[in-house]
Amino acid sequence: MTKQYLKPLALAASLSLALAACGKSEQAAAPAPAPAKTAAAPAAAASTAAAAPKSVFDVSELGAPTEACQDFNTFVNAKWVAANPIPSDRTRWGAFDQLADKSMDEQHQILENAAKNVASAKDGSTEQKLGWLYSAGMDEAAIDKAGFDPIKPQLAQIDGLKNSADIANFIDTSFNNGDSYIFSFGSGADFKDATKQIGYVYQDGLGLPTKDYYFKPQYKDIRTAYEAYIAKSLELVGVSAADAKKQAGEVMKFETELAKASLAPTEMRNLDNQYHFVSLKEADKISPHFNWQKFFAAQGVTIDKGFSLSQPKFIAEFDKLLARAPVSQWQAYLRFHLISSASSALSKPFEDNRFDFYGKTLSGQPEQKPRWKRVLRSVNGAMGMGLGQLYVAKYFPPESKQRAEELVTNVRNALKDRIEHLDWMSEATKKKALDKWAEFLPKIGYPDKGEWRDWSGLKIEQGNWFANLEAASKYNYHYDISKIGKATDRKEWGMTPQTVNAYYDPSTNTINFPAAILQAPFFYAHGDDAINYGGIGAVIGHESSHGFDDQGSQFDGHGNREDWWTPQDKKQFDARTKLLVEQFDGYTPIKGKPDLHVNGKLTLGENIADLGGLNIAYDALQTALKNHPQEAATKIDGYTEDQRFFLSWARVWRGNIREKQAELYLNVDPHSPASIRAIAAPSDMSAFAKAFQCKTTDPMVRSGDKQVKIW
Repeated sequence: MTKQYLKPLALAASLSLALAACGKSEQAAAPAPAPAKTAAAPAAAASTAAAAPKSVFDVSELGAPTEACQDFNTFVNAKWVAANPIPSDRTRWGAFDQLADKSMDEQHQILENAAKNVASAKDGSTEQKLGWLYSAGMDEAAIDKAGFDPIKPQLAQIDGLKNSADIANFIDTSFNNGDSYIFSFGSGADFKDATKQIGYVYQDGLGLPTKDYYFKPQYKDIRTAYEAYIAKSLELVGVSAADAKKQAGEVMKFETELAKASLAPTEMRNLDNQYHFVSLKEADKISPHFNWQKFFAAQGVTIDKGFSLSQPKFIAEFDKLLARAPVSQWQAYLRFHLISSASSALSKPFEDNRFDFYGKTLSGQPEQKPRWKRVLRSVNGAMGMGLGQLYVAKYFPPESKQRAEELVTNVRNALKDRIEHLDWMSEATKKKALDKWAEFLPKIGYPDKGEWRDWSGLKIEQGNWFANLEAASKYNYHYDISKIGKATDRKEWGMTPQTVNAYYDPSTNTINFPAAILQAPFFYAHGDDAINYGGIGAVIGHESSHGFDDQGSQFDGHGNREDWWTPQDKKQFDARTKLLVEQFDGYTPIKGKPDLHVNGKLTLGENIADLGGLNIAYDALQTALKNHPQEAATKIDGYTEDQRFFLSWARVWRGNIREKQAELYLNVDPHSPASIRAIAAPSDMSAFAKAFQCKTTDPMVRSGDKQVKIW
């Protein structure tokens, strides 16, 4: 029951992996994937010029003043981290996680009410379906009694495979049912004509996080544990211990061959590796043993001129395995991945087995989350936007959306001003950049009226957890691929309103801010300007800057991949981003492991967005303070507005993380560790050094040739 309705992996750039889970399938990119006309206000949306400043920052949590210029993260967050240990059912704990927990509690209440009132709910309504879905997931007795009965028909199909044609047919049928194997398939905007949606095929099929885990010596123990997990998974469906061990070895051999042909996360950020448009005839030459016309027909999709076979080398290797690998090896691989992907919807032994590897071994999480949180995650995967519609109706008033829209306007205006005054960019390129800026479409909180998804076609049954999740997976998959051949909808959301995150999508040139992030500690309706600009203002600046990061800068304002730079300006941009890569390559965030560095290339896009976003938000704050000189001159809790701006930024990134999870993120996460994000961008800003009166020799000050300036 792999959720496969996706957008091209490189495109949607989010603020944080705020809700990242431990398992392989949960790590896969979520669907990713508006100018909104709001009155330009000279002051911030949350300005409190007419009222007395209100303290919303607990300064008792701060360290010694001397720490600010040495390690700003320690100064702002060390006391809080020491007083807030990571819960046993978590791999990390911080500001994002606290806010995510608040959102989950609110969603939990909505689902409990939906389940309680399902008898009185309108027949076929979203409320009724959510009530039935949640109730079925919470019925542990029925789920445990069913054991692995729900997947027995698919196991029997795998047992009956006799040749490569049978295997191809099984893959075709599985995709149509909402389950994917080997590769992923979904819709996305055409790189060359973003107004149209085409099909995208992507590499997939590995049970370990990246290809390196199959080859590098330091992951030998993880490989051993993974093979044991495979064997145990097979034993749980009745395979003898000896045969399960043998099949597990075959699965490892099979995946190792796929891994050899897979691209690493850093390589996947290269847009040349994200788009490879082919006709059906050309695709069949790459994989002559897999008929793409037959595959698309099985999905009910008509391919016109072609589609993106995004990683052809990987597909070619898949084809070789289809032709040459023994059927018994294919059966072992398909059997295991069926069990593994379904485990979270099966009985307790399956859930526990999956958690033991992906949770404990890979991520270092001591205990599983409570049942209701696990069910809630699945409900969000199945009907997230349906739940979101109920969430915003109860927890996100229209006035909050209006205030946020005004703040977005102010920050966007600061970005425009910054582009206009860049000293390293020619007028010709500036004009193109401003043209793109003018096409930005901000989306705030939730879809507008009339733009919510319709769930009338999804059939949810009472008391059948697995069948309901399968039905939702198929429904969402076909919802996604039905877009192929149609016009791109810029107003569609790629995140649910209850998600504590934000994102930019260059294929639609939209910046998107879900309702759940538009609250403390990011946004305070009655907080001072500095706190709000250092929090949600920097988030807005971050997502806006993604339009001009190393990937976003390769797309024009209409979402087409286009080179709009003069050669000299591109050379200047690359030189500046190279300095940022070098800066982050030098960070070693895991205490006691100085050999484990941040990957500056993997995290480059997010690092550009942090640096640009914080600078833009700071400029917007200065404009707001000019309009409220009394606020600018007033200290709150003994700190100036400039100081509170940076305090707010660092507080957003407070948190702690388990060592195993931290190592995993260094390998797969395009975001730098939170502890680094708290200090990196401020250290490149002269305004920070001035605000805290730091010396040029202090660790928090990067000056001269070391100071990175991009946007």
